[in-house]
Amino acid sequence: MHVAIIMDGNGRWAQERGLPRIQGHREGVKRVEELVRYAPKKGVRYLTLYAFSTENWRRPKHEREFLFSMFESYLKNKRDELKRNGVQLRVIGVRNNLPKQLVDLIKETEDCLSEGSNLTLQIAFNYGGRSEIVEAVRSIINDGLKDFEVDEGVISRYLFTSGIPDPDLLIRTSGEKRLSNFLLWQSAYTELYFTSVFWPDFTEDEFDKALNEFSQRRRRFGGI
Repeated sequence: MHVAIIMDGNGRWAQERGLPRIQGHREGVKRVEELVRYAPKKGVRYLTLYAFSTENWRRPKHEREFLFSMFESYLKNKRDELKRNGVQLRVIGVRNNLPKQLVDLIKETEDCLSEGSNLTLQIAFNYGGRSEIVEAVRSIINDGLKDFEVDEGVISRYLFTSGIPDPDLLIRTSGEKRLSNFLLWQSAYTELYFTSVFWPDFTEDEFDKALNEFSQRRRRFGGI
């Protein structure tokens, strides 16, 4: 099973408590750590988390820098635990405008965790669904494929998520009900689950609620 999550509401969670927005991000990381441990116990084989979108560059500089620093800390401090728990890491998104130090750390961590077999964790960082499709088309053109050679399968193989099954369930927290440029191609037949709970409050129990509702849906994939 593949679950994708738009982890929304960190800032609003903090503001409601009179705290700085970055405190909401700190609490959000705790939920990530818990879910990465918990999801495999619920039969989740692939987990994709939307951490930083291409649109997030519009946020204040100090908040962007904090998010980058927090991501670096996660990669450094959680690597050994992820390896012990059999987690394979893939970071999807555009890297050419990220700091070289972060790009090197991402590659080093992916290589270190490449043999994980219990859970494939995809972190979407500097990711946008439209830019992903544009990058795929550019690569197809650069590789010299003819128009008649291009079908849905070919495009899927050129996406950042190549080799990963499409999400079965996509969860968005905080009450917003839109995809926000996340996995646009891959979510064509994904079941959507929206909750008003802010991400820092998205506990294991809340995750169970989403899985339970998903289990009662009938997926038709365009059929009757």
